[in-house]
Amino acid sequence: MIAPDVDAALRAHLVALATERRYAPNTIEAYGRDIRQFLAFLAEHLGAPPDAAAIAALPARDLRAFLAARRREGAVDATLSRKLAAVRGFARRLARDAGVEMSGIAAVRGPKRRRDLPRPLPAPAAVALADPATRADEDKPDWVLARDAAVLALLYGAGLRISEALGIARRDAPLEAGGRLTVVGKGGRTRAVPIIPAVAQAVRVYVGSCPHPLPADAPLFRGEKGGPLSPRIVQGVMAQLRGGLGLPESATPHALRHSFATHLLARGGDLRAIQELLGHASLSTTQVYTRVDAQSLLAAVEAAHPRARRG
Repeated sequence: MIAPDVDAALRAHLVALATERRYAPNTIEAYGRDIRQFLAFLAEHLGAPPDAAAIAALPARDLRAFLAARRREGAVDATLSRKLAAVRGFARRLARDAGVEMSGIAAVRGPKRRRDLPRPLPAPAAVALADPATRADEDKPDWVLARDAAVLALLYGAGLRISEALGIARRDAPLEAGGRLTVVGKGGRTRAVPIIPAVAQAVRVYVGSCPHPLPADAPLFRGEKGGPLSPRIVQGVMAQLRGGLGLPESATPHALRHSFATHLLARGGDLRAIQELLGHASLSTTQVYTRVDAQSLLAAVEAAHPRARRG
């Protein structure tokens, strides 16, 4: 149970995240879950559902105790950082609505997150993943193999996120090479992605073989029973493919997006252009790929140059 003033503020906060901040539905759901978990913790800790005044009076140690409890349950740094961001954002909203200060919550800092380098795939492996011939021996309908190949081709050949690929409507299907696909990414940011011949061909083969109706305003990619294709199906396909191709666990659908950026950069792509293609709000997010590329170049030199190795 949540105190009425806190419940009203939470509902308004989640609506604002969707309409003003334009957060993705999955993010809003996660934030709402995190905040409710924190409020349930406080209700048990304080003996009653806290109102705005009780939350404002919380010392920093109570929020730290909440995070410590989640840590004991197995939450990693990234999850704890998200929970803290969710609670602090809601506290700011509650402070404005109730006219109070949340000094205790504001004083808590999250764990310092280490930014791991993206782990792209070798180009031949990325190409093989998007080739339906790689799965020719599977007992699957040809249209399903074509569908999966088209989705993976969009991830690698256009740098899309899986949610962006599965969000394409039939009317926007990228069927022509040289055209552009308009994508709405994180934060509601819109970008235009050029379509290369291999991607257009993969999508055309899928559209031509799909046995289900594809209304113009409905999702382009369909499940075997005709409903919208689930991201879990694509993740399962990748898991099966990486097993067959001997790829590491890091070979996920998102790794194809990393591969798109890294391979473009390795071929002399402009960093600003790659930022626009990926839909990154900040260039610093894209710059991580320069570290990946430098690392791969160093590995290539060490493997091939006769004087690279010591001893």
